[in-house]
Amino acid sequence: MKAESKKNIILIAALLVVSSSAFAGTTGTEFQSLYTWINGVVTGYFGKAVAVAAVGVGALISIARTNPIPILAGVGFAIFEQYTPTIVSGILTATI
Repeated sequence: MKAESKKNIILIAALLVVSSSAFAGTTGTEFQSLYTWINGVVTGYFGKAVAVAAVGVGALISIARTNPIPILAGVGFAIFEQYTPTIVSGILTATI
């Protein structure tokens, strides 16, 4: 076995031992109030108002340009804003 192969095997074994579990969303309680506030802003009435405004502005620009792309961008933004907090929360609280 080559020396380089041995180093790679040792490196892989060390990484497997070190990365036994993930704690990305379960620690750092000092930031919990900030997270709660931002999540409330994005998923609350302000977030809904921004999403509706994005669709409305996209619709106006689409009418002015006779091009459907701006309203589709507004709808895409609204969908992104609605589902992203749930996706990010799910990713960060997942454990291995």
